[in-house]
Amino acid sequence: MNKSSAISERNPVRPRPMHMRRAGDAMPAHTPEPLLRPTPARPAPSFERDVMLGLTLRQKAIPATWLYDHRGSELFEQITRLDAYYPARNETRILEQCAAQIAEAAGPRAVVIELGSGSSRKTRLLLAALDTPQAYLPIDISEQFLAESVAELPSQFAGLRVLPIVADFTRIESLPELALIDGGACENGRRVVFFPGSTIGNFTPDEAIGLLKRVGQAVGPDALLVVGADTTQDPGVLLAAYDDRDGVTAAFNLNLLARINRELGADFSPTAFVHEARFNAEQQRVEMHLVSLYTQRVTVCGHPFQFAMGESIHTENSYKYSLLKFQHLAARAGWSHRQLWMDGQSRFAVHVLESSQAGALRERNVMIR
Repeated sequence: MNKSSAISERNPVRPRPMHMRRAGDAMPAHTPEPLLRPTPARPAPSFERDVMLGLTLRQKAIPATWLYDHRGSELFEQITRLDAYYPARNETRILEQCAAQIAEAAGPRAVVIELGSGSSRKTRLLLAALDTPQAYLPIDISEQFLAESVAELPSQFAGLRVLPIVADFTRIESLPELALIDGGACENGRRVVFFPGSTIGNFTPDEAIGLLKRVGQAVGPDALLVVGADTTQDPGVLLAAYDDRDGVTAAFNLNLLARINRELGADFSPTAFVHEARFNAEQQRVEMHLVSLYTQRVTVCGHPFQFAMGESIHTENSYKYSLLKFQHLAARAGWSHRQLWMDGQSRFAVHVLESSQAGALRERNVMIR
């Protein structure tokens, strides 16, 4: 792998002046700040509501957000390490090569906001490349997994404020937490929204546009948005990635039923459903389903739900966007392209976006000069 943008322990470097320090330099260490939990302005998402509503639909469906309880998050981390799961591996290679250029675009004292942060593994590549990043705000719905994932960051990146936010980022309208880091002794730099892992593919195109619009409104017009997006269209490659031989993805999907049983008093039998990955060529997406093996009745929160043999619960989409299609989607959400990288297999892309307003202003400034 190309490690050009990662911190190297084998190559000693001369100490930088304080104004040029990067996140890995020796500075007073912080500890992670207390988890910022739902408030009246941002109420807790309702697992019960989404499950009960989803099971009444003609095509039963539950939002993919709910796959990520603590156990689900652990299983997903296992998935990202599988040989067949190319998105995580290819995206990491791209970030190793381009993190320094992203950091140059971000400038010093950046504030990094990550949507659906998970383990924050890829974030470390970006933080290591940035010039004196001021704060990191990871947003994740799994409280315990979030706390575990950020616990060691302050020791790895001295001087970095870490403000973990327990929330469903898909429903965020604003980020009042940014006020906690604004107005300090040192002026903060550019806000950088980090959205890796092709998570953008979990949303329909219209949903993705709405999400990117809300993100832009929450972080302001001068922000950068770094998005990882899967571009693969080969069904053989896709189905191998989403239905691995080791059964880790199946366990990840079936864990949703265990969660419903545990938290909503349901009586799903895990052996009565099987994981199935499908490639929907018309919609250009991979779908994950939990398929009923026979006719059965399941009770959730005291309400019965009927399943026919072969009927499924649709648990996740993963849209695969060509470069042009993603650029068009981003433009409709008010974002313009600044930088783009792809892997050598043309399976994955990392896009760096800025608000269309900021991009137009930058172009006018160049023309005036």
